[in-house]
Amino acid sequence: MGAFSKNLILGIEGGATKTRWILCEKENESLVSITEGVLGPGSLRLLSLEELRHLLSVMPADASRVGVFLAGCATERDREVLREVADSVWPHATVRVGSDRESGFAAAFQDHDGIAVIAGTGSAVTGRAGGIEDRAGGWGHLLGDSGGGYDIAINALRRILYDYDTAREITPLAAETLQLLGINTLAELTVWAQAAHKSDLARITPVVFRHAEEFSVARILRRGAAALARLAGSVARRLEFHSPVVRLQGGVFTGQPIYRDLFEQEFRKAWPTADIDVCTTPGSMGSVYLAAGHMPDPVRVQTVAESEVAQAVTEQPNPRSADLGLLPTRKLVELFATEERAVEEAVRHCVPELAIAVDLLTASLQAGGRLFYIGAGTSGRLGLLDASEMPPTFGVEPELVQGVLAGGVAAVMRSSESAEDSREAGALALRDRGVRDSDVVCGITASGRTPYVLGALAEARRLGAGTIFLTCNPRRDRAVGHADVEIDLPTGPEIITGSTRLKAGTATKVALNILSTCVMVRLGRVDGNSMSCLKPTNEKLRRRAAQIVADCAKIDFEQALDLLSCTNWDIREAILRTKSHISP
Repeated sequence: MGAFSKNLILGIEGGATKTRWILCEKENESLVSITEGVLGPGSLRLLSLEELRHLLSVMPADASRVGVFLAGCATERDREVLREVADSVWPHATVRVGSDRESGFAAAFQDHDGIAVIAGTGSAVTGRAGGIEDRAGGWGHLLGDSGGGYDIAINALRRILYDYDTAREITPLAAETLQLLGINTLAELTVWAQAAHKSDLARITPVVFRHAEEFSVARILRRGAAALARLAGSVARRLEFHSPVVRLQGGVFTGQPIYRDLFEQEFRKAWPTADIDVCTTPGSMGSVYLAAGHMPDPVRVQTVAESEVAQAVTEQPNPRSADLGLLPTRKLVELFATEERAVEEAVRHCVPELAIAVDLLTASLQAGGRLFYIGAGTSGRLGLLDASEMPPTFGVEPELVQGVLAGGVAAVMRSSESAEDSREAGALALRDRGVRDSDVVCGITASGRTPYVLGALAEARRLGAGTIFLTCNPRRDRAVGHADVEIDLPTGPEIITGSTRLKAGTATKVALNILSTCVMVRLGRVDGNSMSCLKPTNEKLRRRAAQIVADCAKIDFEQALDLLSCTNWDIREAILRTKSHISP
């Protein structure tokens, strides 16, 4: 068919044990399989970039569309790496990349709703309803993979050693496992297991099923199936399914009927009318569906058009700094100092909205809710900073005010601004934190257009939580409301165009200071203007606490120190004792 055909679509799904690929031809609206194959492990976590490139290079080269969906492709950075490798192998094709759970879901449902439960070497649950996606499991063998082949195998090995330790018994399961691996003693087995990869351990799984009648083995299998059923049930509840359609995938389900029955028995306890069946369509075909564009992106990324970004006030050039590099040092510093005056005016301009936000937050926290700041880049770091200052300053629990930063904790010290482009990632971050209708989510974005923040606010509203939107762009599109309270600080163009860590960052910090501090005052965490709930965790703070007690109780500094040492450094208790004439 020549070196390149616009009608050929290649789908690839790689896991810890094997990689399947299928080449299809598009005829009108149908996809017809031409050829397919199976290769070795294709997990992004197992292969070097060179090994991955070699694996992909032996597949058909003449497709115009290619879908590569591999286990271990979990982050935006993983996608970038996988795309670079795939683009180098198929430079003229349209390439789509992602994780094997996405191709698995596409194989089971295409563009319909349902829940896909994978039990292969690892395990994962993916559900979708009305455009909303939810996930459970899939954390990898160290922290997750409950009910997958690796999990079953490792629990079986533990049982083998336990039986030997307690009864000096080599069980039939132990004997067959040693024979399979060509190992002579249990001591050698432990050495092998510590060095083996999870796919090597999963080889034991069929042996475990052959001994399913043994009591201890049956218990392991029931526990694994029950764990997967609970994960699937959690997804079904969060997506509000009444009678979920569940499709079982992966070698453990497809190869072991007893495991399918155990899962179904457990899942039907909560969902008796569920439609449960094994998915017979291979995940590689799901990769074809995705590559062909028959489904929307499984990770819904919304980027802002360059023309829209350019319209943001924070992206406009500042005429006062056009010749920045030509200014003498003193003039340069004076310019920065002068520009900071805009921060005060911007905050003063938004006093009415800030007051409404304080009342919203106060009511929520008084009713047992929590405050979540969420943002990316500088905005997210400022939210994280304000949240971290609440426990030591006002004596509240760390869970009361939480900061959520795109890219996670690693993005605090290392730039990870690419993480801000995914709306779904923002929504997922709130779901992972367990945000509920009694909470308030404050989205922070200087431009007012960061997809990560907009996705989080949309999810917060769906969950019924209160919402606050804090931006530095009064020109943003207001046709669609994003929050209950919207605060737009008019800081104007930055001295260095687009560098929102400058005036926008300062104004955002001030606004967050106002929000959190006023709320703490309303919650009674301040007496007069004293930090009476301060946590004195070092010498400086202990002296500050003593000064507060001395000033409030009208006693000398040394007496205040003695009193605090008797009250476990509880400032309010110390003051109360002086007012109640209680002896230290």
